[in-house]
Amino acid sequence: MAVFLKIVLVIVSILLIGVVLLQSGKSAGLSGSIAGGAEQIMGKAKARGIDALLNKITVILAVLFMLLSIAVAYFLRA
Repeated sequence: MAVFLKIVLVIVSILLIGVVLLQSGKSAGLSGSIAGGAEQIMGKAKARGIDALLNKITVILAVLFMLLSIAVAYFLRA
């Protein structure tokens, strides 16, 4: 069980890092090329929609990361 949780924790960690890097910051970040292209084709609403989706995914992955970290710590302690 602990091995399975560790593998899932690593996958969630990698996904969390990727989603955070895709978010646009004050300087438009890595997603500037993605959102910028979408903005030219589909308008600014699409770019804001992508940022909102990335924000929701970040929250979900962060909660999963915390819960999995607690679970792994519990199983390693026992």
